[in-house]
Amino acid sequence: MTNGSLRRLGTALLVVVAVVAVACGSGSDAGSSEGSSSILLYSGRDKELVQPLIDAFTESSGITVEVRYADSAELALLIQTEGDNSPADVFISQSPGALGLLAGEDRLATLPDDLLGMVDAGFAASDGTWVGLSGRVRVVVYNSQLVAPEDLPTSVLELAGSAYAGRVAVAPTNGSFQDFVTAMRSELGDEATLAWLEGLAVNHAPNYPKNSAIVEAVGRGEVEMGLVNHYYNLRALEADPSVASVNHFLPAGDVGSLVIVTGGAVLASSGASSQAEDLLRYLLSVDAQSTFSTQTQEYPLIDGVAAPDGLPALSGYAADTIDYDLLGDGLTGTIELIRESGIEQ
Repeated sequence: MTNGSLRRLGTALLVVVAVVAVACGSGSDAGSSEGSSSILLYSGRDKELVQPLIDAFTESSGITVEVRYADSAELALLIQTEGDNSPADVFISQSPGALGLLAGEDRLATLPDDLLGMVDAGFAASDGTWVGLSGRVRVVVYNSQLVAPEDLPTSVLELAGSAYAGRVAVAPTNGSFQDFVTAMRSELGDEATLAWLEGLAVNHAPNYPKNSAIVEAVGRGEVEMGLVNHYYNLRALEADPSVASVNHFLPAGDVGSLVIVTGGAVLASSGASSQAEDLLRYLLSVDAQSTFSTQTQEYPLIDGVAAPDGLPALSGYAADTIDYDLLGDGLTGTIELIRESGIEQ
């Protein structure tokens, strides 16, 4: 696997400057004291989901949490820019790529064993710098009125073939697609991954900005299939049970069935690591994990909390997930490979 530079992430510099400006103008003190009852969270997850959990944590612990919400990649770049002076104590990322990036620069603290042990070993960093909070499985969403079950792929690699020309939507600029491509690079190598991407480009795979847009397009019949995370279609069905979009789960042994986790980490520069760790423990509590399962339709990562109805057991996929640390290591190279393939339209 070719490692990309750990000091670039392919995001426009103006975005970084804008986020830094927000940080500098917030009035927060850099580096909370260990005895502080207040911590700062950088969240790459939406306020609609995270804030109720934060409020519940504050009520139960007495620890106040200030939150800055932004894209996970933007926040990772912000932490890079702030360096040891970052005021943040905790970072929650929508995907493991941004966490791997920061771990490679020694920006993340090593978490205690009891916290890491709350999830299976495959859902935490091998170096102990971050822990998974919820899981998503990559699927092929399809329109059941346009695609017969026997025409569905048995491997994600088939989608680059001529039989699927113009039929499969992708989101090349989306973080989960990029994490998936990085996983493919680590499993199959750059040459095979580039060939797959070029096959999709030759097929004129329709481009969309994000997973939800793909699911909506499939439901409308605008495109027959698309590569997304599983929960987007569950939400679409919850809003309108009559939509024609259906999730197709690829076999667990296929690289297309990747499990992608959201994760949390404590910054190495934090002066309130104990309180920050308490927040991560709360997010792995039964109450918080049940919220992930019922509200966002994601897989909980602790024992004793049921997955959303109708989903295959996560245990069937866990053995086939890759080392998530590699996702951050190769993220920049992945972005470059996607651009080189010509898949972006």
